[in-house]
Amino acid sequence: MPMIHVKGVSLEVQRLPIPHGTGRAPIVFLHEGLGSVAMWRDWPASVCAATGRDGIVYSRRGYGASDPVPDVRGTGRLQPDYMHREAWDVLPALLETLGVRAPVLLGHSDGGSIALLHAARHPVTACVVLAPHVIVEDISVESIAQARHAFESGDLRQRLGRYHADVDGAFWQWNDIWLSQPFRGFDIRADCRRISVPVLAIQGEQDPYGTLRQIEDIAPTAGPFETLVVPECGHSPHRDQPGTVTARIADFLRALP
Repeated sequence: MPMIHVKGVSLEVQRLPIPHGTGRAPIVFLHEGLGSVAMWRDWPASVCAATGRDGIVYSRRGYGASDPVPDVRGTGRLQPDYMHREAWDVLPALLETLGVRAPVLLGHSDGGSIALLHAARHPVTACVVLAPHVIVEDISVESIAQARHAFESGDLRQRLGRYHADVDGAFWQWNDIWLSQPFRGFDIRADCRRISVPVLAIQGEQDPYGTLRQIEDIAPTAGPFETLVVPECGHSPHRDQPGTVTARIADFLRALP
C-alpha cells in the first residue's frame, strides 16, 4: 500500500480510480475510531463504481499501516480535540499533498465527525456521514466501556489485529480518550451550523453507540440537509445494509450540481 508523508508522518493511502472517470470531485473515505484502509474492505470501491467518482482511502496515524503514535497511553495520548486536529490540520495537508480540492467527504463514526468539522471550515463538494458523533451520550460511553472489556478479555484484540500493524496503539488511543472525563464535553453542533454544502447523514435504528440525536442535531446546517434512518442496522450501515446505503449515497451525489 502506498505511503504518503504528511507533516512528518507516513500515512497509508489507497487510490481508487474509476476507468473513464468524469472528472467530478473524488470521494475521500474517513474511517471509524477503530478503522483503517483494510477495514473498509471492498465497500469504497463499490461506492466509487456506483457514483462514477474516484476514491481516496487513508488510515489515520496509529491505524492500519500508518505510522504508530509513540507512547499512546502516556505523552502520545489523544486530547479531547483530536478530531478537530485531524479535520483542520492533518486532512487539509493530506489533500494538498494529493492535489485534491473540494472533495466529497464520506466518513463513518469518528470519521463522520471529522468530515463535518472539515466541511465547517474548508471547501468540500458534499458531506456524507455514517453514524457520526456530534455529542457524547451515555449510550456511547457504555458501549465503548464494553469494547474495552472485549479487548482485554475477549477476542476483539485478535480480530482487530488483522487490520492494524499496532493493534494496541490503535485501540487504546481511541478507547482512552472516549472514556476520559474531559471528552464528555465534546460537542460539534455549533460547527455544523457553518456547513454550507449538501449533507447526507445516515444512521442505523439499532446503533449501540448513539441515539438518532447524533444525526438530528447536525441540523440546521447552512445548506441542504438530508437524513436516512436504516432499519435492522447497527453502528455500521455500510456493512449491515450495504445495498440500501450505497444506493442512497449514489442518488444523493447524482443530484449535486
